[in-house]
Amino acid sequence: MHERLVGVPASETVLNTMQSYIEAGDARSAAYLAMENPAFYNVTVKTWVAPWTNEAFDKFEPLNDYMATVIGMVRDDVDFREVLSGDILYVGSPTLGLPPYSTSNNDHYLAMEDAVTDLHAHLVSTTQSATTGLPAEATAGVMTTRAAAKAFFKDGTNRAMFRFTLMNHMCTDLEGVADITRAPDRIRQDVSRSPGGDSRLFHNNCVSCHSGMDPLAQAFAYYNYQYDVDNDPDGERGALQYNAQGQTDPVTGTRVQEKYRINSNNFIHGFVTLDDGWDNYWREGPNFNLGWSNALPGSGNGAKSMGQELANSQQFAKCQVTKVFEEVCLRKPQDSDDRTQISAMQSQFAASGYQMKSVFADAANYCKGE
Repeated sequence: MHERLVGVPASETVLNTMQSYIEAGDARSAAYLAMENPAFYNVTVKTWVAPWTNEAFDKFEPLNDYMATVIGMVRDDVDFREVLSGDILYVGSPTLGLPPYSTSNNDHYLAMEDAVTDLHAHLVSTTQSATTGLPAEATAGVMTTRAAAKAFFKDGTNRAMFRFTLMNHMCTDLEGVADITRAPDRIRQDVSRSPGGDSRLFHNNCVSCHSGMDPLAQAFAYYNYQYDVDNDPDGERGALQYNAQGQTDPVTGTRVQEKYRINSNNFIHGFVTLDDGWDNYWREGPNFNLGWSNALPGSGNGAKSMGQELANSQQFAKCQVTKVFEEVCLRKPQDSDDRTQISAMQSQFAASGYQMKSVFADAANYCKGE
């Protein structure tokens, strides 16, 4: 159990205490004791999170604000649904003498990594609004961290942020939620209605993803990642940019970023984005089965409320549990016993107030004999 959670052998004292807990029928306490080891955060959780922060799903991505925030949330038993909506950020303790957090570089976190900082001991919780200047209502958990912006708001149309959020936090790519029965009225102008001169491709293929994605990705209409294209083509010194109340884009004449008008001549009769109002068309049709919350309206404005829509679904909870299972058990769920365990872990996850450590504990206990 200890090696599955931490990746290193336990000391004799810790091993004996864990054994006593397990013999007394309290495997959960044994798992929580193992998770006190700094390697749980510096290695296990960091490796678990790192692929979510870049398009290549690279587990060796250097520490950044996205990773640190998730690691801190796990450590502090923060309701994990906040990962897509909270005004939350974790930084290194002021006692470490690090370069200050910056909205235009990753030096703060690189210094922590270079020093092999004990993340369990030295991560400090703060808010994005207090640290980055982003309005509190514009914060959306890890989606509005600098690392996420660099990876998914850089260039393009901001659909990447939505797609990779689906993959990383709902465990499905767009093909998994494709539905040609949804209305195409919110598909933007940049999507050709007859790609290659064949309108059948649009009606039988493009619609299936864009009809649901575009009205949800509209939540990101005011966000961009700004960087010096000529002198910093990789955006290493870029920053998240948000059009707050009173700010307008010179091209759109509204708060909507210019990127929402890219290739607008592809189909001039397509949807023109005027604000950040979003709607979840997937609440009906086959994607109803993702388990959307009846306590939420299914529409709203901005990334925060859209993040809440995703994170309060049953699919979000199942996804987190499945990812932990695969990280700790070193394999995918394979049979009916595994699927039953996933279901039980999902129920326990909700009962715990969506604390991730409880999921790691349950997975380690289930797989400890393998």
